Amino acid sequence: MKGKPVIAIVPLGHYIYFRQFEGLYEELCKKADAFRAYFDDSADVFVTEYVDDVDKAFSVVRDVKRRDVDGVFLLLTTYLPSSLCAPFANYIDAPQILVGLQPLDHLDYGRCTTYMQLVNDDICAMPEIAGVYTRLGKPVPPCLVAAASQEDEIRREVQAWQRAIAARAAFKYAIFGYLGHTYEGMYDMHTDPTAFSAAFKSHVKMLEMCELKKWADQAADAEIARKIAVIKETFSIQTPSVDPLTDYVTDEDLRLSARMACALDTMIEKNNLTALAYFYKGEDGNEYERMAAALIVGNTLLTSSGIPLAGEADLKTAAAMLIMNRLGGGGSFAELHPFDIAGNCVLVGHDGPHNIAISEGRPVLRKLKKYHGKSGSGIGVEFSLKAGPVTLLSINYQHNGRFKLVAAAGTSVKGEIPQTGNTNTRVTFDMPVTRFISRWCEAAPTHHLALGTGNHIEEIRRFARIMDVDLEVIE
Repeated sequence: MKGKPVIAIVPLGHYIYFRQFEGLYEELCKKADAFRAYFDDSADVFVTEYVDDVDKAFSVVRDVKRRDVDGVFLLLTTYLPSSLCAPFANYIDAPQILVGLQPLDHLDYGRCTTYMQLVNDDICAMPEIAGVYTRLGKPVPPCLVAAASQEDEIRREVQAWQRAIAARAAFKYAIFGYLGHTYEGMYDMHTDPTAFSAAFKSHVKMLEMCELKKWADQAADAEIARKIAVIKETFSIQTPSVDPLTDYVTDEDLRLSARMACALDTMIEKNNLTALAYFYKGEDGNEYERMAAALIVGNTLLTSSGIPLAGEADLKTAAAMLIMNRLGGGGSFAELHPFDIAGNCVLVGHDGPHNIAISEGRPVLRKLKKYHGKSGSGIGVEFSLKAGPVTLLSINYQHNGRFKLVAAAGTSVKGEIPQTGNTNTRVTFDMPVTRFISRWCEAAPTHHLALGTGNHIEEIRRFARIMDVDLEVIE
């Protein structure tokens, strides 16, 4: 996993006032430290020099660029001319948020002085600054406005933006591996790597099965033994279920899955991968087919550690899983399965990869004699997500050349799932399940999605805005 995102808080004011009102500068400077306290430690947050003239604005811009920040909060501490923000608009290629936090709920009108008004003039310049961003041809920054007494609201807003910035930062300098090819006939899977790089600013690296074989062949016995121990500690190994496709997990099955998990670990490390999309069909039980069929356990362990792997070579869903992970939802590879009228829910799951960090209870391993729709046989992972709020996030590529996010919030409810060696989570929505399915499909998502715990719709709205991708929310 990459390091923490870097966020700058830039306090701004107007130097002329400080010549006129003794103590005003010192009082306004305190606002930056008070605002800093609303961030959590998932980001490296620093406060810059106080900016009250254009020279200081340019100096801070150079410092912010040197630190390669991922987000900038422009803290308006009183009125200031928009020229102080123009350098940030012109030179900083990172999301910027205008912040106006008024110390008082309202002025004491009967005793209000000019000094008191200046201390509470946090939003005065906000319209001017927003208008100048437009004149400069830059996106108008989101505006965070509140009274200082609204601490819970401020904290929610700040941390929602912090998570959205973290999701965007995950794509910066990222390398997405692409191993094999898409599942034959799935037109929605096809993704132009250059278009992906244009939208998400990441590199797509083409990988070969022969490299994976090299790392599998080089896996040492001690390394494989350690991986088997991790698998046995993490999963509950089950006997066959009612499904005739299930079978007993043998020592040979575990050893092959562990060897391939070791190979995946090495491939991720050697190629400095942030995420991986993979699929390989194979023919007649050949070695590459056997290797590909044994990847589910390894890709599940990696996904659970924060490095998403997407099956069927779905590059877009690897991106959706990365977003969901950095928003705090974990993110598991999934699609819509059969619905349940009596329970007003739909099963959401897949045959891998998964994120066991968000599993309801200990995940299960089952041997499958065959993978439906795919070549080979091997171990499958089975579990449901934790009960409570969940978010579905899918990404598709539109005819106009833009990527589109499709998102929805639902609820994971406890209940029976098929014992077929696949994940399946019972998800309900604030509408009849058949209506939700119709509306989800009409939004034209990719058929895969990232399924995560928690309601992250507001963070996804913010991510779409600062990443400049389209979004449709089903609600």
